[in-house]
Amino acid sequence: MRQLLVFGERDDAEEVAEMLGEWFPELGEPRVVRETLAGEDDAEDAQWVVVVEGLDESRLTKVDELVERYAGWRESG
Repeated sequence: MRQLLVFGERDDAEEVAEMLGEWFPELGEPRVVRETLAGEDDAEDAQWVVVVEGLDESRLTKVDELVERYAGWRESG
C-alpha cells in the first residue's frame, strides 16, 4: 500500500526520505514531490510529500513516530 508522508518544509521531507531509505533499503529510495492537497487554493500552501510504497503494518508505528518528529502526518493512498 502507498503511504503519503506530508510535510510543510522541503528539508524535512528530504531528510525523512533519506532516513527511510536507510532504514528500509529493500523499498528503494522514497520519492519527494510537491503537491497541492485538496482544498488548497494557493501554490504557496502546497505541501511536500514523501511517497513510500510497500510498507507493511509492522513498520507504520516507527514511520509515524518519525513523521511526528518533523511535524508531518501520514495518509494512506
